[in-house]
Amino acid sequence: MTTVTFRTDGGRITGFTSQGHSGHAEAGSDIVCAAVTSAIRYLEATVNDVLGLAASVRVRDTEPPLIAFRLPGGLSAELDDTTQALMAGLMVYLSQLHSEYPDAVEVYEET
Repeated sequence: MTTVTFRTDGGRITGFTSQGHSGHAEAGSDIVCAAVTSAIRYLEATVNDVLGLAASVRVRDTEPPLIAFRLPGGLSAELDDTTQALMAGLMVYLSQLHSEYPDAVEVYEET
């Protein structure tokens, strides 16, 4: 199962960790793992490459695999609003995946 835990502080999403394999299908053919990974890569590319921020991204390829993402602090109000919308969108998307594949994806929120 893939478990994604969003970290919040004062009502703001500050980052998340994604850990594990969905187990929906064999590695290389797993559409759920591909969907989660693609969404996370899209978020990272948008935040770091398009917006030019320096979000922390840590990837561990050992078992179980892990991706840890953390937004930088000290953002302007406009960038904070933009990154919060992106993070909330990711949370909604992954929650929808959970609804479709409840045995493959779990989404949590942690303060």
